[in-house]
Amino acid sequence: MKGSRVSDYEYVLPADRIARYPVARRDESRLLVVPLSPGSGSGTALSMAPFRHLVFRDLVTLFRPGDVLVVNDSRVIPARLLGKKPTGAPSEILLLRPTPEADPADPRTWEALVRPGGKLKPGRRVVVADDLEVSVLGPAEGGGRVVRLDSPWPAWEVIERHGHVPLPPYLEREDEPADRERYQTVYARAAGSVAAPTAGLHFTPELLDELEAIGVHRAAVTLDVGVGTFRPVEADDPDAHSMHAEPYRVEPAAADSINDVRRAGGRCWAVGTTVARTLETAASEDGTVRAGAGITRLFIRPPCRFQVVDALITNFHLPRSTLLMMVAAFGGYERVMEAYGVAVAEGYRFYSYGDVMAFV
Repeated sequence: MKGSRVSDYEYVLPADRIARYPVARRDESRLLVVPLSPGSGSGTALSMAPFRHLVFRDLVTLFRPGDVLVVNDSRVIPARLLGKKPTGAPSEILLLRPTPEADPADPRTWEALVRPGGKLKPGRRVVVADDLEVSVLGPAEGGGRVVRLDSPWPAWEVIERHGHVPLPPYLEREDEPADRERYQTVYARAAGSVAAPTAGLHFTPELLDELEAIGVHRAAVTLDVGVGTFRPVEADDPDAHSMHAEPYRVEPAAADSINDVRRAGGRCWAVGTTVARTLETAASEDGTVRAGAGITRLFIRPPCRFQVVDALITNFHLPRSTLLMMVAAFGGYERVMEAYGVAVAEGYRFYSYGDVMAFV
């Protein structure tokens, strides 16, 4: 069956189609609308309706009063700490998450990735600034390290002061001051991600106000995006892939809002694969969203019927990625790969700072 192997998710993308910088205004990104047939969301229902080429600020025309827009309010941490060992050799610490015993208000110990990994063993130190050193305490899962932030100042303060935005490697550039604002959604609230939930980067406060004015509800869930989102799937059999884990949280008010809308016949719009993953993890068999928090390792791929998500807004994803497989599970493999071919032919910009799709 097409779409059952990882190699089915290859496509050719010219290097100049990778958006290394965002457009001047968030809602000026191009929007490729992929119409779905009734009953889509199972990966099998295809639509013959033509694709539509819009601008993201036209998204409001696709909604109906009574729909609900669900966003991921996780905030990207400036998690890259660049420094030197006492010998003067350059080193890098990428903070992933506070350790379980760390104080959330002032987390001093973290799980992290370090570079050069072979040199930064327990007992080594990295000098980031006059008021911040990082001590390597021991090993962590996945080849990482447990590190401690040594500073007279609160941990969050020195991370904000000295950290760099952890831009995806395919941008092939260092972060710049503007990335502090543009690699962050306008509704980001809960610090915890090392990569942006990029489908949300296109929203402006004005566009959110427009949606509210026509009767669209908004709910927020939280999923902290980890570096695993960028890791390629090495095996050709998806069953052999070990899915990365990410923490999520659904507050009771958000669950109630989504459930009320769907019971009333409104549609649930997921802003990005992180929201889709969260909602489908929290879904009961009858499609009810359950409040709660936990760790998700859910790997959504064809064939899969979505329990909660009725419409999906998503950026363009890397070949052979679990994110592209999730989109194919929602929109249908053939339809999604056709849309990607159209996007390449029509000059759409790809990946984190690129253009966007809406499956509706």
